[in-house]
Parts: sequence; structure tokens; C-alpha cells
Amino acid sequence: MNHKKKIVIIGPAHPLRGGIAVFNERLAEVLQDDGHEVIIYSFSLQYPNFLFPGKTQYSEDAPPTQLNIQVKVNSVNPFNWIKIGREIQRMNPDIVIGRFWLPFMGPCFGTILRIIKRNKKTRIIGFVDNIIPHEKRPGDYILAKYFVGACDAFLVMSKSVEVQLRTFTKEKPIALAEHPISDNFGNAVSYEAALEHLKLSKGFRYLLFFGFIRDYKGLDLLLEAMADERVQKLKIKLIVAGEYYSNEEKYKTQIDSLGIENQLVMATKFISNEEVRYYFCAADLITQPYKTATQSGVSSLGYFFDKPMLVTKVGGLPEIVQHDKAGYVVDVNPKAIADAIVDFYENNRSEEFVTQVKIDKKMFSWEAMVEALESLAK
Repeated sequence: MNHKKKIVIIGPAHPLRGGIAVFNERLAEVLQDDGHEVIIYSFSLQYPNFLFPGKTQYSEDAPPTQLNIQVKVNSVNPFNWIKIGREIQRMNPDIVIGRFWLPFMGPCFGTILRIIKRNKKTRIIGFVDNIIPHEKRPGDYILAKYFVGACDAFLVMSKSVEVQLRTFTKEKPIALAEHPISDNFGNAVSYEAALEHLKLSKGFRYLLFFGFIRDYKGLDLLLEAMADERVQKLKIKLIVAGEYYSNEEKYKTQIDSLGIENQLVMATKFISNEEVRYYFCAADLITQPYKTATQSGVSSLGYFFDKPMLVTKVGGLPEIVQHDKAGYVVDVNPKAIADAIVDFYENNRSEEFVTQVKIDKKMFSWEAMVEALESLAK
């Protein structure tokens, strides 16, 4: 952006945890490095506890000292929306970026953004992770439409979200910038150091399923693939690293019935930012057997740590991984997943895939995302 601008990001940030919070903080840092003044408005209440599927919404990491984070937004209090809208309106920011990932946030964001726009100056950019959620509920379309109506333009990270967004608005500008490399989780460590840190045996090789465990992410398909006779003959284990956000008992029952407990490393807890690198550096192949998807922060982590990926043919995932070059793009079923795993290990594909990953990762830059925002700001 040509001259210094005042930019407000509305969305999760510290003390909230999770991928979107970490991303918003990194985006603010990049914009600050470009000379802009950036303020993040995070949530004092993001979800009521009864709507939150995990153990806690809050991070144990130290707050980022270099960022201006205002913990003020209450997602369910209309009086708060009016107050926050007026507060940001009076600031007269050049750009407000509203981070949208769930229709539940539609009334809150839609109201705040409409109030800000009354200053006749601020450009409102909707940064849309998902416009139609993976797990649909009644009223989703109406709530999302209310948010869309408050925005002047949109930034998306996959073609599938762009296509969905066009069903809400035909005229408003949409810019596409691939999910940038997640480069704020520390440098890679050696394979040996990762195994030692995680107390894993050197007698096995490891696959990784990473992130919150939700039904749409297809862990059940991956567990079935692990029970494939060909996979069982390989000296490999699957690391499941992430907190249960859906029926834990269902997965435990499946693991017992398949008899694959010895093939798994179950790290089913929230993985802190400083621990992330150990899990990725211990793995040969990052597995994303999703049943639905848009883009994925897990893929961007895979690229950062130079890891091949196995993804399914859903949403924006095939846009991210070159099939049979940087990993696998497979059908959404256990046999296709098992076929890829067997091919990877039996044909020693790791080295050639890693080489391609290192080439392809250059496509996923923060500079490209800033350029997309700049185009929308005009």
C-alpha cells in the first residue's frame, strides 16, 4: 500500500487460541512491517461456553508485545456491537478487515461493520475463511448474508470459497490469495530431535494428522486406512495431534474395533505454538483426509516444514498440493488413502516430494496477500 494507513482487524487474537488467532496476529505483524498502523479488535467473549466444543478458548502463550490488541468484542451482546462500531467509526481507519469463518458471527460483524461505514471513509474488507460452514445449521445463509451486505470487498484463500461467495454477491470485488506459509511456529528441528522431544521410537516412521478433531476432517477414514493389511505391514505409526472437537467416544470405539491401537500415537490435546514444530518434524507425510474443506492452515504448516502432504479431492485442497509431485490428492475413501500411504513408503517417494515442496512453497507468500489487500483497498 502506497502510504501509511490505519488498519483495524476484527477477529480472534490473543488471549484466544487457534489457527485464526495466530494468523491474524501474523497478518498484523506483516502489515506493521510495511509501515501501517494496525489495531486488532479481539473478543472478550467469542463463544458462549455451551457452544464451544473444546476444553478452553484461551491460550497459555505469552501475549505478543509488539501488537495493539483490544480485547473488547462480545459476539452475543448487541449493545456491545453498537459501542464497538461507534468506537472504530470515530477512529476513521482507512481499512477494516472483518475475519469471517462462521455464520454465528454474522449479526455481530454485520452490525459493527455497518456502523463503521457511516463515517463515509473506511473501506470494509471481508476476509472470508468459510462462507458456508463445514457443519451446516439452520439460518446459516441468512446470517452469512447479513455479513456480506456490510462489506465493500472480499479476500479469500481458495477458489471454492470464491465460488460460494459469488452466490451471495455478484458485483462486489473478490481477491484470491493462497493461504501464506505459517512461518511463526519456530524453526524446524532435526528428525532425531523431534523424536526425542516427543519420546517416540526410532524403530518406526510417522504420519501426522494435525489439528482440532472434527467429523468433517475425516479422521475415521484415515483410521480405516491404517487398518489396511498393506499399511499394517509397514513399520509406520500415525500421530494424531489435536484436541477432540467432536465425539471422542466414537473414535475410541472405532480404534478398538479395528484393533489398531498399537499403530497410533494419540496426542489428543491442544498443541501449543512452541510444540507444533516437533510434530511436523517427526512426520514423513502430513495427512488431511477431509470430507469437506476450503483452504487449510495445516497445509501451510506442511510447506513451512518442507513436508509432503496427502489431501483429498475436496474444496481448495487440490489447489494446494501437486498430485504425485508434492504429495497426493486422493478420493475421499479409506482405500485411496491407504494406496497413497503404501506408494509413499514402498517406493521411497519422500526425497522427490520434499524437493518439489521446497519449490512450490514460494507460491504461498505474505507479500501476495498484502498485494491482494492493496488491490481491494483501492
